[in-house]
Amino acid sequence: MALSDRQHKILEAIINDYIQTAEPIGSRTIAKKYAMGISSATIRNEMSDLEDMGLITQPHTSSGRVPSQKGYRFYVDSMMPKKALTSEESLVLQQMILSNIYQVEHMMKKTATALARLTRYTAIVSEPYLKKTKIKHVQMIPVDDKTIFLVMVTDTKSVKNQPLSLSAAPEYEELNRLSNILTKHLSGKTIQEIDRPLIDQLLISFAHYAHILMPILGVIVGLIQDEDDMRVFTSGAKNILAFPEFSDIRKAEAIFQALEERDALISILNQPQTDNIQIIIGNENSLEILKDCSLIKANYSIDNQSTGSIALIGPTRMDYGHAVSVLQGILQNIQHVLKALSEG
Repeated sequence: MALSDRQHKILEAIINDYIQTAEPIGSRTIAKKYAMGISSATIRNEMSDLEDMGLITQPHTSSGRVPSQKGYRFYVDSMMPKKALTSEESLVLQQMILSNIYQVEHMMKKTATALARLTRYTAIVSEPYLKKTKIKHVQMIPVDDKTIFLVMVTDTKSVKNQPLSLSAAPEYEELNRLSNILTKHLSGKTIQEIDRPLIDQLLISFAHYAHILMPILGVIVGLIQDEDDMRVFTSGAKNILAFPEFSDIRKAEAIFQALEERDALISILNQPQTDNIQIIIGNENSLEILKDCSLIKANYSIDNQSTGSIALIGPTRMDYGHAVSVLQGILQNIQHVLKALSEG
């Protein structure tokens, strides 16, 4: 989408003003406040064109306009200026990292706190995910004609078990044979290595019992995830209440509830990511609870191996440039420390 220089300036003014005030802005206000050297009538005509493009919208009958989600996306992709951290912000990040250099869990908690403090949004941080449990042995035991008991031993000598209900449980000898097949194919594998080709091999080997393979694998994956339990830290949940967009308590409560549930937090962090720092705006979110929010998410890594995630949640009128600069500062510090620890 091509905009003229004048349209760029007007759209930027509308977005910047709305980030600060959360109020619609009209052509007269833009003319007075931003001194563009053009009349309010000219600005009004350009605003009409921007509205036709779907970049701004008129929330009610007043002459004021606000950015649309499409407008924010255009701004983030094509207009957002790079912002540097202030000396005070840089100092906060450095002190946070250096004071917790040998306490990774505490460092991640402080990271969430620093993010929430510097951006005034809600921060979610996952602890480095370095542990990858491997399967060593799988054994299935019949309980009754519709229930089996699945026992799994890992490379850490941990024994996990869970019952599984089936429409019809195989006999003992068949379960023993299927257990041997699972152990043969899965021994030494992490859950990340249980891929489509491996599942296809198992389906062929299970033959007549192929219909029970996926429920069994679901239990195995769940048992390993419990073993690999990833800790997630949050900070600034109440910051949401500072934004008038969330004056509707039902919207705020839904987000608060999600921030209290580990599975929901992991779902937020695990949303598909294509860029180093991903900005997901409003309806672009795959999670219903975030449809009125924007999410800025990044993965941090050691030796190009993804180990954890950091995210900021705020209204769609986030100060994206500032939030990204803070997130980049956090990433640089964390990755520097984790690399030093891994080499030491």
